[in-house]
Amino acid sequence: MNTFFSATAERNRSYRIVGVAAVLVAAVAVGVMFAVNANRPQPTGALPVGANVQASPAPSPVSSPSAAPVVASTQAVFSCSSSNISATQSPAAAFVDAIRTGSHAGYDRVVVEFKNGQPGSISIRPQAGTTFHQAPSGKADTLAGRNGILVIIRGADAHTAYSGVRDLKTSSPSLAEVRVIEDFEGQISLGLGLKQTSCYRASVLTNPVRLVIDVQAG
Repeated sequence: MNTFFSATAERNRSYRIVGVAAVLVAAVAVGVMFAVNANRPQPTGALPVGANVQASPAPSPVSSPSAAPVVASTQAVFSCSSSNISATQSPAAAFVDAIRTGSHAGYDRVVVEFKNGQPGSISIRPQAGTTFHQAPSGKADTLAGRNGILVIIRGADAHTAYSGVRDLKTSSPSLAEVRVIEDFEGQISLGLGLKQTSCYRASVLTNPVRLVIDVQAG
């Protein structure tokens, strides 16, 4: 009987030893596999296990600079024929309070300034020669230069607010002389004596109200 129990105990001890050995072998195998995987180089660009992946912010759109707006020129072109300028609203009489001249690159300028608003109408008439006729006498006035421009301003006077020079002679390249040849019953006539061409451009500007005539050079 004792021999039977001794044999049984011996067998159980052998089983335990075998089991412990199996567990140790399995543990060693797992450790070797982990070490091999840890030392294996990862592919380029790969993230380590457990890394926190964050999406990169989308690049902000870059707006291309818009083209500078093209501004159309509103300045009148030079003309060699007659023209008229009319006011939509005007005083009973627009009082001239300044007449002046100036020289600029490519043109000479005549300015007639009004004290109280734009006159009713303005006619500009180029002509050959520099002889003009005074009104109401009809007397001929010959100005310096070769060609002329007659400027008729209706609904205006040049004596109520103006006491300046009425005959302006210049040394400008194109404009030789400006003379008041009529100032009677609400109408003014100016004669422009030109050294060369009688081509011009004309406009009425504001602040202050003024008639601007540019005489083309050349």
